[in-house]
Amino acid sequence: MTLPTRINTNVRSMKEIVGGGYGKAWNYRGRYLAIKGGRGSKKSKTMALRWMKMLKQYESANLLVIRQVFKDLRDSAFADLEWAAHQLDVHNEWHFKVSPLEIVNVITGQKILFRGLDKPMSVTSITVTKGQLCWCWMEEAYQIHSEDAFDKIDMSIRGRTDVFKQIVVTLNPWNDKHWIKRRFFDVEDEDILAMTTTYQCNEFLDEADLKLFRWMKENRPRRYRIEGEGHWGISEGVIFDNWRVEEFNHQDIAKIPDIKSAFGIDFGYTADPTAFISALVDMKAKRLYIFDEHSEQGMLTSEIADMVKRKGYAKEMIVADGQEKRLIEELRRSGISRIVAARKLPHSIIAGIQFLQDFEIIVHPTCHEVQVEFENYVWKKDKVSDKQINEPIDEYNHLIDALRYAVEYLHVDIKKRREGRKLLY
Repeated sequence: MTLPTRINTNVRSMKEIVGGGYGKAWNYRGRYLAIKGGRGSKKSKTMALRWMKMLKQYESANLLVIRQVFKDLRDSAFADLEWAAHQLDVHNEWHFKVSPLEIVNVITGQKILFRGLDKPMSVTSITVTKGQLCWCWMEEAYQIHSEDAFDKIDMSIRGRTDVFKQIVVTLNPWNDKHWIKRRFFDVEDEDILAMTTTYQCNEFLDEADLKLFRWMKENRPRRYRIEGEGHWGISEGVIFDNWRVEEFNHQDIAKIPDIKSAFGIDFGYTADPTAFISALVDMKAKRLYIFDEHSEQGMLTSEIADMVKRKGYAKEMIVADGQEKRLIEELRRSGISRIVAARKLPHSIIAGIQFLQDFEIIVHPTCHEVQVEFENYVWKKDKVSDKQINEPIDEYNHLIDALRYAVEYLHVDIKKRREGRKLLY
């Protein structure tokens, strides 16, 4: 095998490739680097560029990349690192392997290893054959709910090395109660650099991207504060506190006697996403399991249909946003034959919320977006008194609305049975 010659990465200037806003982080060599940022702040892309640049600079260094769920790595950090290698003109120095998922330098033998905290045995003993494992990148670190899991990874970056040791955490700051805030952002420590970045330091955004942020600032100020300005979400007045994240096998849950399935869609397009959710409901135990989700902007009817079919739910009863009857009919003609419209009854939002509040809600770790919504869906405040009112904000509610539609038949039909009226489902 002929090894590639070293590539000169100075053909394009680093400033041209990376842009601005991250100079302090780029040059930091302390133990912990924590970066929270809103959407579009280029934090993941910038860190991917930084890792590829540093691996070339320190040839005895190896990198471990961590996410809560292993399967999410290939389309996120792995893809970003491959993109970064192309940007730096070093792609032919690396072998990008998907089975097992790893990136290997064909000249130096350095490795980038990938692990998920949902596979704990893969994280307990990590070794490299050449050089030292001295760096770790925890991408989407907000999804890591256990500080103990972080501590175990922290302890794996140990031993003598001729390269500085560092752990980088990058995250969206959805909730101010997260352990990462207390651990890295609420302290002053010479071994910690904690910083916040926003879309405003991303000179690679186009006018369409910026227009969405301007719309968000005007129409969704609370969301803009978190996703635009990178501030921590505030959980005061949160509507749902009856949920937790936990591993489970939905196929086993489906075998429970009298378990009910529930599938829902809330339609969106430009500013708001189309949201699809899958759940199982144990009415006797008052337990609800959320096991699948999809949230995406700009979806056409055909793309929604393809998504539902790809997930294997085309023959399930799906309850969708009742205001979009044309979309529902188009989906029905596209093969989603059992899709029905949710009923727009008086006070249906509050009734749906109250019904869901009676359950113990268990969210599968792979369902990230609904976790974000549960942590940021709060009651409105009166503008004069600043006191909470019995009305939810119209933000962070797309998957929750889909869930309300999905379970509607479980409580609306019960009421109709009591009244002796004919059911519509």
